[in-house]
Amino acid sequence: MAKVFVTDLVLRDGHQSLIATRMQTADMLPICSKLDQVGFWSLEAWGGATFDACVRFLREDPWERLRQLRRALPNTPIQMLLRGQNLLGYRHYPDDVVRAFVQKSADNGVDVFRVFDAMNDLRNLRVSIEAVKAAGKHAEGAISYTTSPVHDIPHFVTLAKGMADMGCDTIAIKDMAALLTPYTAYELVQAIRAATDLPVHTHSHATSGLAHMTHLKAVEAGATIIDTCIGAFAEGASHPTTQSLVAALAGTEYDTGLSLPLLEEISAYFREVRRKYWQFESEFTGTDTRSLINQVPGGMISNLANQLKEQGAIDKMDAVLDEIPRVREDLGYPPLVTPTSQIVGTQAALNVLTGARYKSVTNEVKLYLQGRYGKAPGQISETVRKLAIGDLDVISCRPADLLPDELDKLRSEIEGLAKSDEDVMTYAMFPDLAKTWLQERAAGSLKPEQLQPPGSSQQDSAPRYAADEFRITLHGETYHIKLSGSGRSDTSQRPYFVSIDGVSEEVLVESLNEVAIADSSGSGPRIDKPAVPAAPGQKPRPTHPGHVTAAMPGSIVDVLVSVGQTVKAGDGVLVIEAMKMENEVQAPITGVVISIFAKKGDAVTPDMALVEIQPE
Repeated sequence: MAKVFVTDLVLRDGHQSLIATRMQTADMLPICSKLDQVGFWSLEAWGGATFDACVRFLREDPWERLRQLRRALPNTPIQMLLRGQNLLGYRHYPDDVVRAFVQKSADNGVDVFRVFDAMNDLRNLRVSIEAVKAAGKHAEGAISYTTSPVHDIPHFVTLAKGMADMGCDTIAIKDMAALLTPYTAYELVQAIRAATDLPVHTHSHATSGLAHMTHLKAVEAGATIIDTCIGAFAEGASHPTTQSLVAALAGTEYDTGLSLPLLEEISAYFREVRRKYWQFESEFTGTDTRSLINQVPGGMISNLANQLKEQGAIDKMDAVLDEIPRVREDLGYPPLVTPTSQIVGTQAALNVLTGARYKSVTNEVKLYLQGRYGKAPGQISETVRKLAIGDLDVISCRPADLLPDELDKLRSEIEGLAKSDEDVMTYAMFPDLAKTWLQERAAGSLKPEQLQPPGSSQQDSAPRYAADEFRITLHGETYHIKLSGSGRSDTSQRPYFVSIDGVSEEVLVESLNEVAIADSSGSGPRIDKPAVPAAPGQKPRPTHPGHVTAAMPGSIVDVLVSVGQTVKAGDGVLVIEAMKMENEVQAPITGVVISIFAKKGDAVTPDMALVEIQPE
């Protein structure tokens, strides 16, 4: 009997880390019979970003994917990653939604639930774990590993004991930022085993180059399950290669008993599959030791880089990376994992881009400082809390205790479109996105985003109008370009914000024959009137203090004011979503709203006037 068991991550975290979670179910099913023969302890195939990507990009039903995988893998447990009270979304859900979601996941094929909380607040895990046990499934409590002045071995052991008391069957050490070093892993595993007597499961990304050694020392200390990924989707921001760890342990007392030839056959299949998704390849395919200093996971670095490119501020990357540890300290040292990684990273970017720390504060940071994500591991800066939320009350209870049951409300909101309880759960996770998906499903118009063959030179017929989305071919390479906005410049070079093969970039376009139109005085553009849009539907450029603009590119989540409404400087005017975080845009002056140029769902950039306020 094998001494060490393996969970393979190729069907979830592997392709999430390297090709933005874009693998379609149709590319998973043909190899499932081989995966099922290996003898894995489990296959991680659901949760994390897969649910979001299925609906948003692949236009698939994530529940149908789960059912198909369950049928194709009759002998192998399917594992999912669950964010505790956050489930698969970015907010806390009421207990009735949590219980229903877990039960439906179990009914459709999930056997092992790895449950974690970004704050390591055990209160946020309790209901999920209870629901897993009630469904008769395996509950794995996961510690979000990080380092800080308040995180040490005794702290993590206390968490493990709390998870054991809740009824967890195994304990996972979830090292999302590749911070766990080999000898610390040895000490931590030994301590958890002594305190709980539960099997320990180790999970460590390969980003910093330490994960192979970390797994080995963890095994020597008594870990009995390790996370790896089939070679074709391993290493870099992903995980250590399954074949390598199997070979390293072969012939020892820790022998996994897995067949290297079978694993290589599976890897060869996925190597060909990966070629199909070349346009989504991550830049972070090698070792990146920056995470050992700034604790930023590779995926988070990628998101920040794209965001700063959209701002035309990629030169600020080092400043943002320096600011992240300071924001994390201000917020009481939360582990950097979804959603706290986005909360900290976005706020750090805002601090740098606005030129003043906490001049603009995201809604998520405000909720965090109110205690609505849970208890911070360390001491929160009271100066920052006062600056961000003033005298608002700070809660000390479990955040979900304040949430009323929501399931009946969700069912009524989506009545007629939802055909099953699973559809209701999809709507609960991503309301706007799911509603559109369900409408398109009903109309039979669901279409996945188009995959471009490597080296393709596909060209569409030239449109008769100025397109904002198109393909260009240069030196035999084809690029998918989408214009998301244009900037302003006092020179002949104008910045444009574009998406190139899904990666946000800024390009500078030098105008050679643009005709400048001055005002009647001949002294230049007027500053007391909005600029005239260049085309129907285009937003004017900001020209005076009453124009409300966004601090960074994003999309409009909500418009909080109406024309004719009087607002004070600092009042909320709009809510912008950027980097999966919401940011309230405030009125820059006191006055009356005379124009609103933006609506819910609009993509916006900092060089767009969104609302106009006339001073009193």
